[in-house]
Amino acid sequence: MKLKRAMAIMTVINGVLFCGGMHATASESVAHVSSDPALARSILADKDLPEVLERAKAILRSGLNAGSGYAEVWIRDLNTFIELALDVGDQKKIRESLLVFFHFQGEDGNIIDGYVPTSQAKVGYKYIEAKSRPQFKGHKNTVETDQETSLIQALYKYVQDTGDRAILSEPINGATVSDRLERALTFLLEHRFNKKYGLIWGATTVDWGDVQPEHSWGVELDENSHLTVDIYDNAMLIIAINNYLDLLGDDPVKASKWKATRQRIYTNVRTHLWDADLHKFRPHLYIDDSPFGVDFDETRIYYHGGTAIAIEAGILTKIEIGQTLRDMINNKQFSGAASIGLTIYPPYPQGFFKNKGMGPFSYQNGGDWTWFGGRMIQQLIVNGYVEEAYQELRPMVERVIKNEGFFEWYTVTNEPKGSGTFRGSAGVLGRAIELLLAWADSKSELVGKGF
Repeated sequence: MKLKRAMAIMTVINGVLFCGGMHATASESVAHVSSDPALARSILADKDLPEVLERAKAILRSGLNAGSGYAEVWIRDLNTFIELALDVGDQKKIRESLLVFFHFQGEDGNIIDGYVPTSQAKVGYKYIEAKSRPQFKGHKNTVETDQETSLIQALYKYVQDTGDRAILSEPINGATVSDRLERALTFLLEHRFNKKYGLIWGATTVDWGDVQPEHSWGVELDENSHLTVDIYDNAMLIIAINNYLDLLGDDPVKASKWKATRQRIYTNVRTHLWDADLHKFRPHLYIDDSPFGVDFDETRIYYHGGTAIAIEAGILTKIEIGQTLRDMINNKQFSGAASIGLTIYPPYPQGFFKNKGMGPFSYQNGGDWTWFGGRMIQQLIVNGYVEEAYQELRPMVERVIKNEGFFEWYTVTNEPKGSGTFRGSAGVLGRAIELLLAWADSKSELVGKGF
């Protein structure tokens, strides 16, 4: 592991944590902190952890496309494995991959989902071209509202890992990358902002998903879409603003503007989306009406993925994190799933989505995704729930070894599905293992003394 990378990981574990507009040191903000040397010994003795980490790195050496089932480089995927890719891959190629997204940036500031070599642009997307990068074609799933925030987060991770701040001054079609980052944020506030709730909106999808119920494919907004506010998009925005502020440098006017925006988003999330009585986020706040009808009680559905991202954004208190973890474990047990990567519980009933792959406990509708479960594990470690993180990580590690790969998702009976090599899963699980081993290593002095 690179020295900067190792130092960054220990900073995450031991340093200052952002918590909804205020800062608290790790010792002040962690409600439950595992420091048991016996736990550290168990983690360091677990041979599966370094084995799975090395398998993840091997996959990330071989490319930046989302996986064996996808030719495209997707920004929402790249954002989740860029750190591990930088450990083992070609920094110049990763840098150029990030810059490609800015070449495709729209005049309004929007960011594409992904790009693919022109010769491989054969899926049914409405492809976008960029004169400055004719060798590629881009596409955008307009039901999503996470492309802009994913690119900002990915670029931040790249700069943190490499120290390459020169990329921020890179000119792309008449504007620097730094300027284009702000354009991306501004796009969300000007074109995806709902004044009633003071939050950004997207189409109705399942948690973090990109499939709306009104169509057999379901990835593009149209007159049939039901617009809504959810936790995933807004948590991603808070993280992106945090990252943008760190990249910004000395610009007090812009810093003041975006700090105030971040605080408003945080406050409105807590006011409108968080249900304190049920200690869960409301799935959707519809701008007009629901596609599921007035008789369906959607409030009972628990969104695992968006909750994990909300924790990363500093939206929940330490006590609330513990409550959500218990809920996720209960959902896992009630559903029969193997891990807390379970997308949602309970799933939407049969027939609610025209896309045939979105039946109950299938794909994004209750499938078990390490891609998000691994991010929950990371947040448990960062917030001091190390013993619980290790316990909930083990089923994810075990199925990588059993199935000899990082599959896209799993059924509730733990059957692998989707892309057989899914880099997002490898990236987040590898990152979680790095964090866990770093924590155990930090206790090595006590372990060595026989405690």
